[in-house]
Amino acid sequence: MNRLLPALIGGQIALHAAMAGQRMAAPLQALQQGHSAWSVGVLLALFAALPVVTALASGRMADRHGYHRPVRAAVACTMLGAGLALVACALPGWWQFALLCVGAALSGVGTNIGLIAIQRAAGQLAGDSTERLRVFSWLGMAPSLANVVGPVAAGFMIDAAGFAAAYGLMLVLPLLSLVVARRVPPVAVQAPSAHAERGGTWDLLATPGLKRLLFVNWLLSASWDVHSFAVPVLGHSRGYSASVIGIVLGSFTLAVTIVRFIIPMLAHRLREVTVLRVAMVLTGTVFALYPFAHTPWLMGICATLLGVTLGSVQPMIMSTLHHLTPAHRHGEAIAFRSMAINASSSVMPLAFGVVGTALGPGIMFWVMGAAVGAGSWVARGLQRAFAHEPAH
Repeated sequence: MNRLLPALIGGQIALHAAMAGQRMAAPLQALQQGHSAWSVGVLLALFAALPVVTALASGRMADRHGYHRPVRAAVACTMLGAGLALVACALPGWWQFALLCVGAALSGVGTNIGLIAIQRAAGQLAGDSTERLRVFSWLGMAPSLANVVGPVAAGFMIDAAGFAAAYGLMLVLPLLSLVVARRVPPVAVQAPSAHAERGGTWDLLATPGLKRLLFVNWLLSASWDVHSFAVPVLGHSRGYSASVIGIVLGSFTLAVTIVRFIIPMLAHRLREVTVLRVAMVLTGTVFALYPFAHTPWLMGICATLLGVTLGSVQPMIMSTLHHLTPAHRHGEAIAFRSMAINASSSVMPLAFGVVGTALGPGIMFWVMGAAVGAGSWVARGLQRAFAHEPAH
């Protein structure tokens, strides 16, 4: 584990950073070319929309072929996406925008293929619940680091040499995933049972507790999305500067990173379902208090508390997901989770925009807080499913 886990983390950082850099650069380029905010919204949605459609195929590929072939496919898709964005720099008008959209979709698909394969491989490093929590806590730091590395690197390249140079860097970055993948030995893939071969993909949802877990995962993912969306809206309505709003959001990200650093040290004392239920109740409480935080300092405290609660749930969900589902179908199970997250990221901001425009940002916090707090009752039922060892 000590040798393989850093390779998996490094591979995910390289893929995710390339996508994150492109996701930052493409909207800026589109705005500079005079495209509307609605067009930019469509461009951003494509990074998450197409992975919803391709996730199940990606999960089946990971179950069938293990780690290396999906990662090679992920690198190819991500590089092709960045390459199309690079070519778009030489095209005029709507041709440029159309190629940026295709590049965004391919980059999002590539990153998602790699994410599913890497998470599946990471889960198989662990022998029990405690090890799974440690593995997924460390792995959960990769997106946070990538969301810093990619946009910062792309931003410096744009300022220094233009958008084409930024896309060129994003084109090269995924190759680092292939370099570190050489440290991951090929592993014999477990053959599915005859019953699993006869069953379809969607019969996996009949696994006891899985639908509950996916619903809980969606609630918590939507909570993350509503915070990212509503804090800038709330801060702007109160006249806060962009730097103040950035610090509030940064305190959330910092808290997420810190809690995922602490979890491996406490993993032997933690129980997944208990942590999920407590985190959901606390998240609902923080959301209820957020609109009453009338100073940047109070908003920063709320953001930090929310980062602790939401940052703690991803390792718990991934550990529970691997416990509930058969080993030879972990890729498909991760794909279902990926579909829920990407669908939420594509659709929920539109719903938040409608609610926020009609009723104000404070209502968004209260509605989401009530939903996620009530959802802790749904999470309680996971304890029954978690008590039974699945047939692996």
